Amino acid sequence: MKNRWSESDAAAFVREQAHIVNADLALRIYSSRLQGLEPSLVLHGGGNSSVKSYYNNIFGQSVKAIFVKASGHDLANLTPAGLPGIHLERVAKLQSLETLDDVAMVNQLRINLFDAQAPTPSIEALLHAFLPAKFIDHSHADAVLTLSNQKNGAELITQAFGDQVIILPYIHPGFSLAKAVAEAFAAQPTATGMVLRQHGLLTWGDDAQSAYTNHIDLVSKAEVFIQNRVNLQHLDHDVDLAKAKKEYRSLAPHLRGALALPSNNPDRPYTRFILTPIINNKYLRIINQDGGRDLLSSPPLTSDHLIRSKPRPLWIENQEQIAQAMESYRKEYSEYFSQHSNRAQTSYDTSPRVAYMPGVGAVCAAKDSEQANIVRDITRQTMNVKNCIAAMGGEYFGLSDADMFAMEYYPLQQAKLDAEEPPPLAGSIGMVTGAAGAIGAGICRELLANGCHVAATDLPGDPLDSLLAELKKEFPGRVIAVPMDVTNPCDVTEALGQIIDIWGGLDIAIVNAGLAHVSSINDMSMEAFTRLQSVNVEGTLNVLSATGKILKKQGTGGDIILISTKNVFAPGANFGAYSATKAAAHQLARIASLEMAADDIRVNMVSPDAVFSEGQRKSGLWAEVGPDRMKARGLDEAGLESYYQNRNLLKAAVTAKHVGNAVIYFVTRQSPTTGATIPVDGGLPDATPR
Repeated sequence: MKNRWSESDAAAFVREQAHIVNADLALRIYSSRLQGLEPSLVLHGGGNSSVKSYYNNIFGQSVKAIFVKASGHDLANLTPAGLPGIHLERVAKLQSLETLDDVAMVNQLRINLFDAQAPTPSIEALLHAFLPAKFIDHSHADAVLTLSNQKNGAELITQAFGDQVIILPYIHPGFSLAKAVAEAFAAQPTATGMVLRQHGLLTWGDDAQSAYTNHIDLVSKAEVFIQNRVNLQHLDHDVDLAKAKKEYRSLAPHLRGALALPSNNPDRPYTRFILTPIINNKYLRIINQDGGRDLLSSPPLTSDHLIRSKPRPLWIENQEQIAQAMESYRKEYSEYFSQHSNRAQTSYDTSPRVAYMPGVGAVCAAKDSEQANIVRDITRQTMNVKNCIAAMGGEYFGLSDADMFAMEYYPLQQAKLDAEEPPPLAGSIGMVTGAAGAIGAGICRELLANGCHVAATDLPGDPLDSLLAELKKEFPGRVIAVPMDVTNPCDVTEALGQIIDIWGGLDIAIVNAGLAHVSSINDMSMEAFTRLQSVNVEGTLNVLSATGKILKKQGTGGDIILISTKNVFAPGANFGAYSATKAAAHQLARIASLEMAADDIRVNMVSPDAVFSEGQRKSGLWAEVGPDRMKARGLDEAGLESYYQNRNLLKAAVTAKHVGNAVIYFVTRQSPTTGATIPVDGGLPDATPR
């Protein structure tokens, strides 16, 4: 492993931070970030670091302090705020106690913070406080876990490191582990590190560079030791990557539906998951190898992974066994909970977070894409380490069920995932056609603001690309752009397939793509009419049909919203092709509401009028219609917008956000409604029925 320490960079960082923190803290942050840059050391908030230094209190007194990474903070982008300071002498006295429960431990940590508003220090803060070294680094290094998580792990660690490291068996994090670490160090004070089995590596030093360098050196030794003992010939077999991707696209909606959890809300009966697959040659070979099921179905590498991965993954032999495998998993998890819980505990949900499928790959699930990506990264690490153990001819040795339960239901660990109430569309996946126009862009923005994952679809080109760039800045990780021509059924199917590839399925379809044309019936060409019919009618049918099939396959209901128009109810002269084809689309949606209701797929319509733009994004319809209307009324662009605003009862300027609000009403299921139309027009008496 590369040692990333740079004397010049470290010195520059100390100078940059001088107005914020002292040199000790600056170097602690610098070396912590170096550690966080290595995914084979730590992933997504894993690992830990600390420094013992001084704090100047309100009386100007210099007080001994320890600064420890806060729970849930990430080493890769650690800041001073992520290193809360604690009164060292006070918490060090806790070592004299025989026992200290978790609630009392956290209370002691918090009442001894120098800043009452600081985040809660790591659950391993006392471990860092009880060790005498100034700088301490802690990681979940892949190479170290490869050695420690084998039946003969202690023997392998000794062979790799000699007496450089202390070896401790797994102990539940908290006060007991802190005491054990301190006692082990006192018995072997010349060691430069400590391996906590099924947990990770500790190193220390009198300065940041030595603690970090000790860490890198020990991990490098482990890597060389392993490299000399692995034989990866067991992975020399062919896999069919194209077939795996095709099969995943077919089964993902079914799996996503099976993962969904009952919500006890009759209008929104399921809590859904976002799926992220791992499908490539390397990981297919790991899954398909002889003994792959036993190897990969074993417990996670460290207890820290439990909050992301659950105690064990789901194993599915083939697509036909998804429902049966899921039922068996839920039953086994319930039995695991019953065996280890007390009456005061409430079970978490019974859905797995990782599923392995021979010939297909691994699938990672979470409540949103960010969390699913974290599960994916942890799953890759898990597969790499377990496969390396198999390649060494070793036998994997993981945590016991009792130890896993104690950590999975450890409130201090679960708090890392606790957050504010999720937005109403969290875990939902939506698709918007015609997204690059004013109304489509406004709908995308409102869906995203309510927690939805959104696939913005439109014809390829700059309008779609620029929309994606805009939305990604505000909603990173939850928006993608998928080029699609709604008039081509194969194009629609492929676009939906790409959405499935990325997130696993679909819950919401906004049918918005449309064209307009100005012409009297006398002068209208059949070519122009056919062009509108292709997009407005056939395009609507293509999207209704394709999305309806996916929603039915998932089995968790869904919502389809057609962006209709006031012209369905109040057509305009010289606007016959648009009015007629949109009326046909409207009728198709009403029929779909009849046919799909049995599967809890609700189909509704939103009927806007006179939406001219969304920010700087102009309406394509008004680009077509506007010049004729301005000429007929002798108005400029601003005058035309004012004319349409003043013709409605409320004298309201109708915006894309208003249309998006109406969509949100339907897709958040504020009422048990299907087959209905919400006018968004400021009140147009001639556009009844209302």
